[in-house]
Amino acid sequence: MSPRWTILAVTVLVVSMTASFILVGRIAALYPSSPMEDVLFISSPEFVKRASLGYSGLLADIYWMRVVQYFGRQHKRDSMEYKALAPLLDITTTLDPNLVVAYEWGSTFLDQPPPSGAGDDDAAVALIRKGIRNNPDEWHLYFTLGFIQYLGQHDYLGAAKTFEEGSKVQGAHLWLKLMAAKMLTDAGSLETARYMWQNIYNESTDKSLKKNAELHLGSLVVDQEIPQLESVASEFARRTGRNPSSWTELIASGLLRTVPRDPTGSVYVLRNDGHVVVADWKNLPFISRGKPE
Repeated sequence: MSPRWTILAVTVLVVSMTASFILVGRIAALYPSSPMEDVLFISSPEFVKRASLGYSGLLADIYWMRVVQYFGRQHKRDSMEYKALAPLLDITTTLDPNLVVAYEWGSTFLDQPPPSGAGDDDAAVALIRKGIRNNPDEWHLYFTLGFIQYLGQHDYLGAAKTFEEGSKVQGAHLWLKLMAAKMLTDAGSLETARYMWQNIYNESTDKSLKKNAELHLGSLVVDQEIPQLESVASEFARRTGRNPSSWTELIASGLLRTVPRDPTGSVYVLRNDGHVVVADWKNLPFISRGKPE
């Protein structure tokens, strides 16, 4: 690029930035007595965008900096309220619908419980859904939404659906599909989770992911078998008035055919109180049943 064009480009950039800052100054002058911590200068994203004079991208960056500064101040004060956060983020992402960082971090700011954040799960979900509508090919946004649905809203099935949708986006990391299966496990749908983990195991070429799927499949087997084994032990106690002392005793009673083993090949441990645990839960780290107390 010639020096002449370089100077021209720099001049345009400076003028653009100056115009944006002048615009923000004019907006601020409309409400000189309204502190940034409590009230927005203008709450309409559409108005701000129309007033941006064609510099909406630059103004979005300015508003994003304002979001970060506002959040930082409130966080430092251990504030229990972040009234301006959601509207500021709405303005920022309306000015630049493709500012992915504002959706990702903004939703995190909104989702965290006070005083670490606004504690507004609904606003966080609304923001990230807006991001997905405007940027459907950004798989990171699906992960962020699923994470909020899981931790913030405890909507396990909703999270599973979100992770599954995100996993279909071109270039999406395989662990979105893994997370979808995890959400289904938490939601109590063992058969669906087993189906998904099996598909992940069959389709994956990554050794670590394949091993992870194998461990989850084994853990699901344990979670299904232990209640069944404890039910057998309870039936023995109902018939005899005491808990079984060993698997051999249960086999002799006709309630069990063979000594039960977990997916690693180790014999399940039958405790004196009738509960069943695995021999070494570290070999099956994802089990929810059968961990020794």
